[in-house]
Amino acid sequence: MGSPIRILAMAGSARRESFNRRFLAVAVGEARSAGCEVAVADLGELALPLYNGDLEESGGMPPGALRLAGLVASHQALLVASPEYNSMPSPLLKNALDWCSRAEPNPFEGRVAAVMSASPGPFGGIGSLRLAQQLLLKLGCHVVPGQCVLPHADKAFDPEGRLANPRTRESVRTLVADLARIAARMAS
Repeated sequence: MGSPIRILAMAGSARRESFNRRFLAVAVGEARSAGCEVAVADLGELALPLYNGDLEESGGMPPGALRLAGLVASHQALLVASPEYNSMPSPLLKNALDWCSRAEPNPFEGRVAAVMSASPGPFGGIGSLRLAQQLLLKLGCHVVPGQCVLPHADKAFDPEGRLANPRTRESVRTLVADLARIAARMAS
């Protein structure tokens, strides 16, 4: 059997108790249980300024952007939890991906990405999920099709942080399995 699939997980929320961070933690656990190596990048800790071409020209890429680009390049797959802000991906996620896209060579090229989204609303962040998938595709990723959303996220977790709904747990397992399978196929 080959080497384990290396997955970089990130949530587009800086809030410690974010529903998307909690949803991502469930997926990270599933990926590790499936034998994948998973690293988690905390986008809030990267201290990235808003992307500005003049800033890049005068000082190059910020250290946090270089670090994230290196992490993306050193992993075969990305697992992204995309919060929904006004039906869009969060500014934190978009800005981090924008900075990272400036690296040479393109760290996203050839990576496999899966996106999930959680929201206290009835649609589970589906608007953000679709736009994040579209952005990752534009950046050069192969995007796992399908939808892994968590509506009513404020009521979705038990006291231990597990998902209460078995169908949602299965949706997360399926997304992670598809991500690992496609990444393994592309690596061979």
